[in-house]
Amino acid sequence: MEPQLSHRVEGAVATVVIRNPAKRNAMTAAMWRALPPLLDGLAHDPGVRALVLTGEGGTFCAGADISTLQESPEEAQALAVAAEEALAAFPKPTLAAVRGHCVGGGAQLAAACDLRLAQEGALFGVTPARLGIVYPASSTRRLVSLVGPATAKYLLFTAELIDTGRALGTGLVDEVLPEGELDKRVAELTGILVSRSQLTQAAAKEFANGRTDRDAHWAEQARGSGDTAEGVAAFLERRQPRFTWSVSTSG
Repeated sequence: MEPQLSHRVEGAVATVVIRNPAKRNAMTAAMWRALPPLLDGLAHDPGVRALVLTGEGGTFCAGADISTLQESPEEAQALAVAAEEALAAFPKPTLAAVRGHCVGGGAQLAAACDLRLAQEGALFGVTPARLGIVYPASSTRRLVSLVGPATAKYLLFTAELIDTGRALGTGLVDEVLPEGELDKRVAELTGILVSRSQLTQAAAKEFANGRTDRDAHWAEQARGSGDTAEGVAAFLERRQPRFTWSVSTSG
């Protein structure tokens, strides 16, 4: 199988799969390049309300294909950062479903997701210190925001792998599932996500990511959406709300 990113959309959930089984799903230059336009298309698809990123088989992603670093380390890093930023900017909820190794560029992608669920036995590592690479400033800030400066320094200084117990304790993952339970929990959680107000989620994602110049924009979106009235009516009528505001159509 050629290294590639594949995707499918089922029940308003897009699933992007990292496929490079010969190298534990390492990301090639072509795969890094393919991710931003793939995400852009899914962001503009009104049928997509949440996105799951995962790896083929028993591994999430072992990082960047090292052969790409031999050719041009700077270009390889720029491609990885562009893909990471595209994932972080995806305007709908994103979830990394992690099995096995989530290392280097794989951890970079997982950290760019909103939520991370892992199967017991998964291993996480941020490993540029093994290769003498300066980890990007934006990626370092994102890691610090996620796990705090002490854990970020431990991961970056040592390049050691940590297990799911430590990853859960530091906030690197949100939930750890027993073997065989990850897919079920991902389906359950994404089902919850797609039933909620996309307006609330989109605004909360921007605010949580530190954007401070769009308060008036979101107030205007809320006034014109009808979602608040629908949410209150549904609550009083004891039914599921039918929210209509969409990132794909409202910008």
